[in-house]
Amino acid sequence: MNMKIIGVTGTNGKTTTCYMIHRMMVDAGYKTALLSTVANGVGDDITPQSFHMTTVSAPMLNKRLKEFKDKGAEWVVLETTSHALAQGRVWGIPYQIAVLTNITHEHLDYHGTFLAYVKAKRKLFEIASGHKDGFAVINADDPVRKAFQASSKQSVTYGLNDGDLTASNISYKSDSSRYTATIEKDSYDVTCKIPGEFNVYNSLAAIAVGRRVGLSKEQIEQGIAALESVDGRMMRVQAGQVFTVIVDFAHTPDSFERLLSDVRKHTTGKMVVMFGSAAKRDVSKRAIQGEIAGKYADEVV
Repeated sequence: MNMKIIGVTGTNGKTTTCYMIHRMMVDAGYKTALLSTVANGVGDDITPQSFHMTTVSAPMLNKRLKEFKDKGAEWVVLETTSHALAQGRVWGIPYQIAVLTNITHEHLDYHGTFLAYVKAKRKLFEIASGHKDGFAVINADDPVRKAFQASSKQSVTYGLNDGDLTASNISYKSDSSRYTATIEKDSYDVTCKIPGEFNVYNSLAAIAVGRRVGLSKEQIEQGIAALESVDGRMMRVQAGQVFTVIVDFAHTPDSFERLLSDVRKHTTGKMVVMFGSAAKRDVSKRAIQGEIAGKYADEVV
């Protein structure tokens, strides 16, 4: 396989980070494919994902990769789940760059323990470390970052509180964020059009990937600013109503806390939160999510 594979894993933020990396690389002129929870395709020819899983079965995954290669893809941004890693669905995929967004409470119904969940995620970084050009991008503010650094032969970290690549002068608005990203002697003036502190983290991860690929300062800045939205991720719905409607895929305690605290800051009136949980999945998080929703919302449905 001649294509170069970028794998993005983590509990929250995988899809948005994949989209940011893909948009940035496509706009920089790289023939880049995307395979994520919500869509797949090459370049600007992106179609909705027809399978109800993030990382599809091994046969379908290889079929998709062949299609990407036949269309001339040079790079693939592949959203990669703990289930796929634990079940060997990505066996043989030559990941070159591995990205960690964060690790929080999720999928314990399948993995059993948090340590087993982390172990499954680490497999992506172990695969990448076996590549001759293997490289890892790791969230420095995540409590388990050292485990992922130990699984990587070469890495860069990012974060708001720590890391090689950091963000400063952050300005949060209801529809965007602006900040300065700094690493060593380089700085980037970043505009992220998907709001929220968590998307500052996601965009920092994308910047780190862009640097590794070899993109210029201008290509990175323009690429991050070029992404207008991601389906179901801080997505605004406008149907003529006089109030704001936001749809977000947040489905873990951590993502609830990050999302609802950010929305609360920019809500001047009443805040109504409606959420649900998939049947037969991790039931232990439901009460926690309800408590978080109750903390920030005026009404919970």
